[in-house]
Amino acid sequence: QVQLVESGGGLVQAGGSLRLACAASGHTFSNYLMGWFRQAPGKEREFVAAISWNGGTTYYADSAKGRFTISRDNAKNTVFLQVNSLKPEDTAVYYCAAVRSLGTVLPIREYEYDYWGQGTQVTVSS
Repeated sequence: QVQLVESGGGLVQAGGSLRLACAASGHTFSNYLMGWFRQAPGKEREFVAAISWNGGTTYYADSAKGRFTISRDNAKNTVFLQVNSLKPEDTAVYYCAAVRSLGTVLPIREYEYDYWGQGTQVTVSS
């Protein structure tokens, strides 16, 4: 059973930074492509970033480009999302997701991922 546990969220002022982490267990982490999504209050969950099994390919939503960085440490079974220059509109629950894939075409839709964490809250104050 694949388990994903997010951490690192919190309350931060606009312009601040956070480093979100997602610890994976129950599977061979390096066989899985990982993604980050977020859901703001009253809105649908949206794609943020994705990374290939070996970290060689990444893809970002336009809202994340230049401010967010996705990375992974396969030795530690963990994927990270560094979020910088935070804005109040970045306030959301951030979720990590996984799908078994060794490809480099990175999915951006929820249904393309098989496993999800419970999320970590990020709140940005103005």
